[in-house]
Amino acid sequence: MLVFADGRTVGTIGGGCYEHEAFWKAREAIATERPALLHYQLNDDFAQENGLICGGQMDVHIDPLIPSPHLYVLGAGHVGWHLARLAAEAGFQTHVVDDREKFANAERFPQACEIVVEPFADWLERTELPASAYVVIVTRGHQGDLDALRALAPRDLRYLGLIGSRAKVARIYDALLGEGIPVQRLRRVHAPIGLDIGAVTPAEIAISILAQLIAVRRGVDTAALAMAKPKLGRLQEAGGRRQEEE
Repeated sequence: MLVFADGRTVGTIGGGCYEHEAFWKAREAIATERPALLHYQLNDDFAQENGLICGGQMDVHIDPLIPSPHLYVLGAGHVGWHLARLAAEAGFQTHVVDDREKFANAERFPQACEIVVEPFADWLERTELPASAYVVIVTRGHQGDLDALRALAPRDLRYLGLIGSRAKVARIYDALLGEGIPVQRLRRVHAPIGLDIGAVTPAEIAISILAQLIAVRRGVDTAALAMAKPKLGRLQEAGGRRQEEE
């Protein structure tokens, strides 16, 4: 039986209340992108009460058919280059945005489904991103990061991450809070970005980011490996090793 996101169905698994429950579990699986296995004990009393002919046991496997997720990499420098390449191999459809044609071009990103050469603020102002989008901010400087996060923090996205040390993230958050961005929106940002695996080189940082993207896609809790975030509401500059932007 096929169950669509809008509630339409094609086919059946036998009718009755267990099909009704499976329908809603399928709708949930579409939203979470996670499969499920349901178990039913169809004893005689259950079958009689629900108008079912057969008893016994039944398993229902629910498998969401999800298209490849879209990843928007804002910044075509060293980390962005490694991330776009690795993410494409992991099944993401990659979009690369940078204001430098020398960096954002088909020769450097042959696997990208879209390459945009435009100032980040201009592109974000005119571009609608789906709620299912994954967005990584790895621009070459503080201003590009600030412009991108200012535009993206109010949007509903599947994933939004910002590269940088806790000190840099704190400064950007301070600026956005001062502009009126709600603190709840900033709490949803993965910043500093990636999982805390001791990454130092651009390739290693890209791997830590991709691991976090995959975990979000598969619904895995990686809180124990997440980077320590600056405290919102009383942001202070913090020490520690700096994630280098190109």
